[in-house]
Amino acid sequence: MIKKLLSKQETAHQLKSSHEYSQANFTWVISLTLTVILLLNSFDFAGGTIKPWVFAAFAAYAFFTIIQIVITLLIRSDLLKLGEIKRSTRILGYIQLLSLLTGNLFTVTFGFNLIKRNRPPEYTIAVYMFLTQLYVIAISALNLFKPYVSNTFLPAMGLLLVIAAIYLITLLLVAKFVTSNYTPRGMTWLALLIIVTAVTGNIFALVLGINLLAKIRKQGNPAMTRWSDVWVKLTSNMTAMSGLFFVILLFCLSVCSLFTFDYSMAIDNNYSAILQPPSLAYPLGTDNFGRDLFSRIVFGARISLIVGFASTLIPVIIGGVLGAISGYYGRHTDNIIMRLLDILYAIPGILLAIAIIAAFGANTTNLILALSVGAIPTYARTMRANVLLVSTFEYVDAARAFGSSNFSIIFKHIVPNSLAPMIVKSTLTIGAAVISTSSLSYLGLGVEPHIPEWGNILKIGSTYLETHSYLAIYPGLAIIALVLSFNFLGDGLRDALDPKLD
Repeated sequence: MIKKLLSKQETAHQLKSSHEYSQANFTWVISLTLTVILLLNSFDFAGGTIKPWVFAAFAAYAFFTIIQIVITLLIRSDLLKLGEIKRSTRILGYIQLLSLLTGNLFTVTFGFNLIKRNRPPEYTIAVYMFLTQLYVIAISALNLFKPYVSNTFLPAMGLLLVIAAIYLITLLLVAKFVTSNYTPRGMTWLALLIIVTAVTGNIFALVLGINLLAKIRKQGNPAMTRWSDVWVKLTSNMTAMSGLFFVILLFCLSVCSLFTFDYSMAIDNNYSAILQPPSLAYPLGTDNFGRDLFSRIVFGARISLIVGFASTLIPVIIGGVLGAISGYYGRHTDNIIMRLLDILYAIPGILLAIAIIAAFGANTTNLILALSVGAIPTYARTMRANVLLVSTFEYVDAARAFGSSNFSIIFKHIVPNSLAPMIVKSTLTIGAAVISTSSLSYLGLGVEPHIPEWGNILKIGSTYLETHSYLAIYPGLAIIALVLSFNFLGDGLRDALDPKLD
């Protein structure tokens, strides 16, 4: 009986310790969920007809979902019998790469992970970098079906295709030559090149270039830096990387949309195309003024990201400085700063934001300031708690003994070692800032009504829930997806930065 129990425990531990098996289970569950959603949407229950294109997408998703389930069962069998995944099972990952044609991110990334046995973090980052570029190209290419495109559309698309080719070559070179502790020095120029291409908004390219240069510079040094350690943990977390992918995809799309999308499609009234259903020309339909909903959501992402990041960065800086000073000096300084922040903390954040906007007017700048002020106390408290802990460490006492100034001790020794909780908290609260932005815009207290912003779009769509529900569904899904992405990323960063999990 005891042997049987120990055998079950060993089996469970063996399966749980395998990243491929965990990712395989996560992938088939998500893929099956998307398949069911497509199946339900492929039927027009009111008219009793089948939507051929949606049903074709369902069939494609169903095929790759079945393959994914089979791969998961084979991985389980291999791990229990051999303790590792057989080469014949890994070859099936090449089939899942074909799911790129369906746009199924989860099966594609799993396929890339399966075919590579030993995966350094640079390989995973290169995969997401390449996929981000392909998704941006595919989304931008939908403008070809519109009545007209921007003057910069063709040159911009050509440049994006060239960059995609560079990313594909980079991915192949990284897969072949880069290992966990070695990168050829000849890849220095390639690293610099992909860093330059990050101006398109593809942050994965920037991160990959920095990682490659750092690894080349530390060639022969087996010690793992904190930066590389974080990326090893983060890239092994599929939910965190999926969240990071969606955030970077929106950011990259927001940058590229300046050249691949026509802003007039999002703001100019077109009374000949009022309330059009989704089609190739208008992928998400049009609103009550004939404006393209697809273009409005793409341009609205820019506002949501700008407000979300800015309204988080400002309180991180101000609250971080106040918390650091309060925690380091203590006594009267601590009492004065924290009691003033307690007064500010007692005022509900959303009411404070409404009051500020009502007093100074509704625009993007005032919206950022309104959301920032209410968040300062929480960041100050977080930094103060970290500083109180770090200031007791021996290297801080050593800095004092060497005669370092208080300013140098705070901002050179204490604050850098107190940033991890602040980074995690900021990623988790950016989602709340996005929700607050959309909520205030929905109430008419956010950005100007004519500017495409997800809250404004949702407000218009809410009046057509019974007749044209897609006007509210699509912006609502965009808000949910972005908030979930930041939450997944925050959870992943928390695990990656937590030294207790080392």
